[in-house]
Amino acid sequence: MLAEQFVGRGFDLVDSHRPADVYVLNSCSVTERANRECRQIIRRMHRQSPDATIVVVGCYAQLEPQYIASIEGVDLILGTKEKFSAVDFLGEVKKPSMPRIHVGCIDDANEFGPAYSTSRGDRTRAFLKIQDGCDYICSYCTIPMARGESRSQDIPTTVLQAEKLVQQGFREIVLTGVNVGDYGRPVQTSLLSLLEKLETVKGLERIRISSIEPNLFDDNLLQYIKQSSKICHHFHIPLQSGHDKILKAMRRRYLTDDFVRLIGSIHTLFPDAGIGVDVIVGFPGESDEHFEATHSLLAGLPVSYLHVFSYSERPNTGAAALMGKVSPAVCTRRSNSLRTLSMKKKQEFYTARIGQCVRVLVEETAHDGVMEGFTDNYIKVRIPANPLYGNHILPVRLLSYDHTKGICLGEVDVL
Repeated sequence: MLAEQFVGRGFDLVDSHRPADVYVLNSCSVTERANRECRQIIRRMHRQSPDATIVVVGCYAQLEPQYIASIEGVDLILGTKEKFSAVDFLGEVKKPSMPRIHVGCIDDANEFGPAYSTSRGDRTRAFLKIQDGCDYICSYCTIPMARGESRSQDIPTTVLQAEKLVQQGFREIVLTGVNVGDYGRPVQTSLLSLLEKLETVKGLERIRISSIEPNLFDDNLLQYIKQSSKICHHFHIPLQSGHDKILKAMRRRYLTDDFVRLIGSIHTLFPDAGIGVDVIVGFPGESDEHFEATHSLLAGLPVSYLHVFSYSERPNTGAAALMGKVSPAVCTRRSNSLRTLSMKKKQEFYTARIGQCVRVLVEETAHDGVMEGFTDNYIKVRIPANPLYGNHILPVRLLSYDHTKGICLGEVDVL
C-alpha cells in the first residue's frame, strides 16, 4: 500500500538492495531480534546510498523513535497513525539536516488506514487487513503499545475491497490483522458476519483466515466454516505454552484443556485440516517440567506444523519484571526440540495424503521447469510447469513427499 502511494506520486520502485533516492522501512518490534534486524537494514541502506532519504515507520518507530533517530542515515520517523501518510510527510526528496519525528500518542491511533494493495505482480493470493490493534494485555507483548486499541474495518468497505481484489485477478484472499478473531467487537458485529458477506463476492474462490486466538473460536464459527464452499480448512492458532502455570503468567485467556478441546473439535469437523500452532519457549519461570508438558501436549495433538519463538524480553511489559530468566542456551535447545517435532508433524501430515487428488492454487511464476502452489489446507505442492496453469485452482494428484524441501510433488490430474 505504501509502495502504491509513492508510485502514484511519480516514484519508481527499485529493489531494496539497489541504490535509491528514498528507502521506506516498515519496522517490526515483536522481538529484540526484529529491532536488531531493523537497525542492520538501516545501516545497509545508508551504506548503499549515503545521500538517500531513509524513512522508518511501523511498530519499532512508534515505540523507540528517539533511538531510531540516533542511527546514522535516518531522516524521518513515523508512528502507527502517521505511516499512512508517509509520502505526504516526506515532502521534497531532500535529505534534511536533522531527523524529523512524527509519532503521535498511541491512544490516538484509532484510524484504520488503507487495508490492501491492488498491485498483483505475480501473486495469486491477496492479503486483506480487516482488523488492527489489540485490547489484550499478554504479559510478554508490546503490540497494544505499538498498534493501539482493537479496531476493525466495516463490513461494506471490506467487501468492496475484496471485490476490487477479485477484479485484479486474485482468486484467494487472506484475512489478516493483529487479533483477527476480535473483528467487529467494538462495533457490535463479528468475524462470522463478515465471512457471510465475503462468501457472496463473485469470483472469490478461497477465503483464508490468518490466525485466531483460541478463546475467540466458537461452535457457530466452526459450523459456518464447515458448510462453506470458500473458507479454507486451514487454522492457525496460538498456544504459546502447554502448561497452565505459564499460560497464567503470560496472561493468556485460556488453559490447556480449552486448547485441547478446540483442536479436537476442529479435527472432528475437518479431518484433513491443516492446523498450525504458535509456541514460545523460555518464558521466565519455564522449567524443564513446563517445557516437557508443552512438548508432550503438542506431540499428542493432530497439528500439522509449529511456529516456534524464543521469549524476547520487551521493555514495559509485565514479563520483564518476572524472576526465573531462562538462559539462551536452554532456549535454543528447547526451540530445536520443538522444531524437530514440527518437521515430524509436517511430514506425517503431508505423507498421509499421498495418493489423494487435491485442489491447488498454482502460482504464476515457473522456476526451473516447475510451479508451486498451496492446497486449501495449506499443503505446499510442486508440479511440472505449464504456462496454462498459473493462477488457476487445479486438481493435482499427490505423488510423493520431498522431505529435504518440505513439499509434496504432484501432477495435474484432470484439466
